[in-house]
Amino acid sequence: MEVPLVGIVMGSESDLPVMREAAAVCAEFGVPYEMRVLSAHRTPGDMAWYGRTAHRRGLKVIIAGAGGAAHLPGMLAAFSPLPVIGVPIPSRYLQGLDSLLSIVQMPNGVPVATVAVGAARNAGLLAVQILATSRPELLERLIAYRNQLQRAVRQSNRANPEFTPIVLPPGWEEPPPWEGDEP
Repeated sequence: MEVPLVGIVMGSESDLPVMREAAAVCAEFGVPYEMRVLSAHRTPGDMAWYGRTAHRRGLKVIIAGAGGAAHLPGMLAAFSPLPVIGVPIPSRYLQGLDSLLSIVQMPNGVPVATVAVGAARNAGLLAVQILATSRPELLERLIAYRNQLQRAVRQSNRANPEFTPIVLPPGWEEPPPWEGDEP
């Protein structure tokens, strides 16, 4: 079993349907990860231990999802020197606005990168981007992924008769493709 590079944690098992998306991205890119429930309020000792030991256990990035008061991402950032990506989990009453504000309003010196409410997939992609800064093979896979996204959008524009081509003034060229992409 490979040493996990990404820790995916959530405040409750009910957050799993959202947080699975981060795990799916890690799996798509071949990034080893671990996933578990840690509660800032119900298991504060476990949470503190996890944050303090994450870097010594080989993790490089932590993705933390929480709803409601959503203290988990910020508390992990307080205990860990690693980058923490916060995922606000949609809630029953405020649709995740409470979680978003709790995660994004961190004090100076304890940053948490925050994605949109329920956007665990983007959290996974951000973790991959962070790892790709020091892993050329992962960077190549990330570029290929971006190329595929670009091709899909361009194909959609060509395939749907309701979308019109861009009329370019004389001498203008279409936007360049991503690195290595063939238009």
